[in-house]
Amino acid sequence: MCELMLIRPSHTYEEQVMSYREEMLHNKDSLDGCAGLEDVRSFDEWIDFEPRLKKRYGTGYVPSEVFLAVRKKDNDVVGIMDYRHPLTDFLRSFGGNIGYSVRPSERRKGYASEMLRLLLPICRDFGETKVLLTCDKKNTASQRTIIRNGGVLENEIADAAGLGKSRITQRYWISIQP
Repeated sequence: MCELMLIRPSHTYEEQVMSYREEMLHNKDSLDGCAGLEDVRSFDEWIDFEPRLKKRYGTGYVPSEVFLAVRKKDNDVVGIMDYRHPLTDFLRSFGGNIGYSVRPSERRKGYASEMLRLLLPICRDFGETKVLLTCDKKNTASQRTIIRNGGVLENEIADAAGLGKSRITQRYWISIQP
């Protein structure tokens, strides 16, 4: 099992978060679950989540809890995720409650599944009994991660938002045990 912990972002991880950003952009990856990390130039600008994201999304903004996935053995940031609540119409269709990404150099090690497993009790603590996750139909890695954590495919819809490669968004629900 991957030994990870979810930690709220702090200046302790400033250099690693910005390095994460550079690696993701260099790899031309989407920074899913990174609270708009792609849009900032500094850690201080990024960590000011609420005012910045409210300005970006306007009435579509919902509060989110942002976490760094940190490997215990070396204190390295391997992933970033956020839990968004409540769901807007857009999130209900295309974004879901949870977004996450794993640093390209750390993929295929089971980190995404462990990150999601660790986040579900946090969602329960916020009163959720089930959460929605979405992914592109061609994103088999995300599909496996979601299904490993109890995700059940509800449906597939046309990706009217243009977020994925296949133009089809899969919508999965995970029930959270009390």
